[in-house]
Amino acid sequence: MLSKRLIPCLDVSAGRVVKGTNFVGLVDAGDPVELAKRYNELGADELVFLDISATHEAKQVTLQLIESVAKQVFIPFTVGGGIQHIETIDALLSHGADKVSLNSIAVRNPSLITQSSSRFGSQCVVVAIDAQRVSGEPHQRHLDSEIALDSQSRYEVMINGGRLGTGIDVVKWVSRMVQMGAGEILVTAMHCDGTKQGYDIELMQALRGCSVPVIASGGAGTIQHVVDALQVSDAALLASVLHFGELTIQDIRHACQLAGLPMRDMHEWDSNL
Repeated sequence: MLSKRLIPCLDVSAGRVVKGTNFVGLVDAGDPVELAKRYNELGADELVFLDISATHEAKQVTLQLIESVAKQVFIPFTVGGGIQHIETIDALLSHGADKVSLNSIAVRNPSLITQSSSRFGSQCVVVAIDAQRVSGEPHQRHLDSEIALDSQSRYEVMINGGRLGTGIDVVKWVSRMVQMGAGEILVTAMHCDGTKQGYDIELMQALRGCSVPVIASGGAGTIQHVVDALQVSDAALLASVLHFGELTIQDIRHACQLAGLPMRDMHEWDSNL
């Protein structure tokens, strides 16, 4: 059985790590290079770097910053935000990223998923999805009926930093992305993000049949929240509770082990260096 993973997430805007609630009300959480170095030393399984303003402001991720972070970590490192072209993916991987996270562009140009997977390998391609709970009858439906929201849909795919609805059903979209070559899926429950009330377990349970690893994101407030999420997903993304010292990777890992979850030994990466 594959080990469950604890993944700190650096949401970066204007070169600083930030964190808010439901994607708004952002506050400064530190320097990305220093935080990356700290999490690497504290035993994180992987690291995710997301330029959260890149798509909205039509920016490209800063290669120099990515390279600086990559020099500080010896764990798998995923980078996302504002990626539009395969050339950008090539540049990011060349500057130290191990994987790329594709979100809005996956909706606008799904063929990029297949192209990237074919060129770099599916293990490098993470499709990130911002999911918003649907209340009542869907207000819009996508033209492609195979992925469109319907009366049974519970979650809608959002893009542009959660600002724009797509009419796409999250569960159907995950299936489509895996078919097109995604090697991993990162799902953020927008309605839970930053609330510290727990991950959306119902959403993660709906994705348990996925044939590639699924990362749960949005809502961690206690160690038990993380344990619960890892019961139904392959990895848990963590942000403010780590950035502001409310929880530690070591304590979370210990609780997960006590719960019987398969976890990587904290010194495993060191022994492989």
